[in-house]
Formats: sequence, C-alpha cells, structure tokens
Amino acid sequence: MPTSLQKRGRDRVLILVKALPHVGQRHGETVCCAGVTADGEWRRQYPIHFRRLKDQFKRWQWIEYDWIAPGPDDCRKESRRVQEDTIQVGDMMAPAKRASFLEPILTGSTAEAAAKGMSLTVIRPAGVRFRWKAKTLEQIAEERQAYEDAARQKSLLDPDLDLIALEPCPYAFHFDWTDADGKTHKATCDDWETAATFYRRQQTMSVSDALTSLEKTFGEDYPDKGMAFAMGTHSRRPDQWLLVGVLRLDQPKQLSLL
Repeated sequence: MPTSLQKRGRDRVLILVKALPHVGQRHGETVCCAGVTADGEWRRQYPIHFRRLKDQFKRWQWIEYDWIAPGPDDCRKESRRVQEDTIQVGDMMAPAKRASFLEPILTGSTAEAAAKGMSLTVIRPAGVRFRWKAKTLEQIAEERQAYEDAARQKSLLDPDLDLIALEPCPYAFHFDWTDADGKTHKATCDDWETAATFYRRQQTMSVSDALTSLEKTFGEDYPDKGMAFAMGTHSRRPDQWLLVGVLRLDQPKQLSLL
C-alpha cells in the first residue's frame, strides 16, 4: 500500500508500447507499457497485470490512472507504478493525427535520447531488415512452464479470475536497422503486437506463409509507408536499449512550394 510520503499523481497518456508479457518472481505475469502525455512527456507504466485488467486498452488509446513513485529499484524519470484499479480507458487517436502528434518528440538515435536524459524514445529507422529465428524446444518449454505457473496465481483485485496460460511464440523476431547517426543495430523485438500478428496470420495460412507475410509487412510495407521504433532502457542496465514497440507511423507530408 502507498504511504502518505510517497510521490503520487494522476496521468493521462496515449499508449504506444505493450511489450511481450514477462513472468517474474515478484509480480508474476506482467506487461511493461509506455506512452506519451498530451504535453509530449513519456510515461512508463509497470508492472501492469494486463490480462487481469477489467478494462484493457490498445495501442493509440488514451488512458488515465493514479500512480505512485516506483521506488529505488527503478530510478528512470518516466517510470510510474500504476494503481491498476484506477485505470480509465478513453478514446483512440485517429491515424491521421498520429504522425503530427509524435513528430516533435522523435529522436534520431538512442544516443541522442540518452544525451537528453531519456529512457524512452521513438525513432524512425532506416535500412530495415526483418528476421526470425526458431526458439529451441528447451526455450519454449521453459516459457510455457513460467506462463502456466503465473496463470495459477490469484490476483488480489480479482481472485475469482482464472487465466488461461499463454502459449509461447515459437519464434523470436529481430530487426536490423540504421539510425540517423549512421550506426547499425541488431535488436530483438519485444513488441507484443508483432508476436500477436504472427498468431493471427498462422490461423489462416501455413507457418511458412505467415512468416513470409510478416517479413513483407515489417520489412517492406511499414518502412515504405512510415515506420517507427519505440525504444526503452532496461531498469537494471540503463545503457541497454530494447525494442519495445513497432509502430506504423505515416511519414509527414511535404508542403507544396507551388
């Protein structure tokens, strides 16, 4: 329970990030989420027991919530410990408004973001290459066991809720890309929606066709139409940047000189 001495407040945030569910000893199955306030300030919401929420939310949706400071284990200025029972879900942002909203806070690289003291940022990548790699049977079995253990844990907010254990994605997805400084990167994709896209497509096509389809979407279509990566640092390794969100984001329209 929060004490009267803890820093606290209320935020209204446009959600941009829903990372892959993670199972930890302390909080069980959680999802790291992040977004931006109407003033362009980043907020990280963790830990979120997303599948136990009564009001779940999507990317590009506004939410409001009460928060307290996360404590000494997370000193990143954007981090908030959300009081999950206070979450209120709002409207979706129209696609036509997204690029103009985010353009002012884009950075060219994680190095630029770090120099500004940021632990979250959005970057437009160049030279994007999408790859996948099959997980080993041991990796899948370990993830499956962790999800099963987490699903059996009861929530204090909703003790009668029985969760179905998540099934691990059999593939890890990766992006090779270049930032505005010309530096190349290899990043493992921790974006939940990317894995969910694979699951949806394999329901109507073969695994091979689903992977080929993802390669076209994230390696061709998104870069051609407009793409951005949401990047965030690790709480215990502040110099390590993780790819936590893959966004379709239109390129800004050029004004005509005529």
